[in-house]
Amino acid sequence: MRILVLNAGSSSLKYRVFDIAARRETVVGKGTVERIGFPDSPVHDHTEAVQEALRTIGDVDAVGHRVVHGGERFKESAMIDHSVELAIEECSPLAPLHNPHNLACYRAARKLLPHLPQVAVFDTAFFQSLPPHVYLYALPLEYYERDHVRRYGFHGTSHRYVSAKAAEALGIAPEEAKLITCHLGNGCSVCAIEGGRAVDISMGFTPLEGVVMGTRSGDIDPGIIFHLARAKGMALGEIEALLNHQSGLLGLSGRSNDMRDLVQAASSGDVRAELSIEVFCYRIRKYIGAYWAVLGGADAVVFTGGIGENSHAVRDRIQQGLGCLGGFLALVIPTNEELLIAQDTARLVSGRGRTLTPR
Repeated sequence: MRILVLNAGSSSLKYRVFDIAARRETVVGKGTVERIGFPDSPVHDHTEAVQEALRTIGDVDAVGHRVVHGGERFKESAMIDHSVELAIEECSPLAPLHNPHNLACYRAARKLLPHLPQVAVFDTAFFQSLPPHVYLYALPLEYYERDHVRRYGFHGTSHRYVSAKAAEALGIAPEEAKLITCHLGNGCSVCAIEGGRAVDISMGFTPLEGVVMGTRSGDIDPGIIFHLARAKGMALGEIEALLNHQSGLLGLSGRSNDMRDLVQAASSGDVRAELSIEVFCYRIRKYIGAYWAVLGGADAVVFTGGIGENSHAVRDRIQQGLGCLGGFLALVIPTNEELLIAQDTARLVSGRGRTLTPR
């Protein structure tokens, strides 16, 4: 079975074709369409991006889509029909920079490949196992009941994939594992996993909450927002742009949101680059310590994502000071969200029912 996986960002489309066979998955085609919608780009929208991808991949049997937000309805991946399409659209106000593009790719694929089954794999689904005392904010309860304001969590496909791989590497069943998984890239999140299920996640109602990221602030005192509005006269849109696009490593360093640039600059004596790395590592270390307490210990701390997989120096810094937790194993496991999407798609299309823990 050949599965096309579409992973849409706000201005890009990553696509992969997997040949799924018994106990074997092979990438047989891949590519990326970038700068979608830019004034100088020949690709004006995500529909045209899907058209460009399809010109290069050959025949496929099904399409799997990464969908960022599934709200509370989707606890697992789902075959897309009219009702699922409407539900994804209803979640768009919760992920306005992602769900509309995810839907655009689905609709383009449906038009161009009308006879093929299509599957949605949701970033948020893995975190529907969180209990109410974890996902609720201490706001009047009607804001959850009426407006669905709660912790949703993101990067679910990555945390689900690497946690299963970590259990395999440890030689234990996923149902027996206690893991703290750290997805560290331009976007970052830390997840506590017990028995193959997420029990806490650093990202919240939006991907802005949690640890320091490339351009996102992560956790801040909400009172800062009111202060900026009152004392600086900043509009809500300006503050939102500040926290999402001008903060994090970029804001602290004044130089770059790329950890590689910052490590090099810090080694040459750049004080702000050094400070930004220390803040980044300290915040992640705090979350690891908190989740260690939540789990009552862990079998391993898992690092993945561009920084987590490739920066030995950053991993070492994060682990400094964790000796108080006792002995623990640190694992580096490359994530493969597209493969997980392909596996889920193959299971659903082949009629094997509910999605399972990835191999």
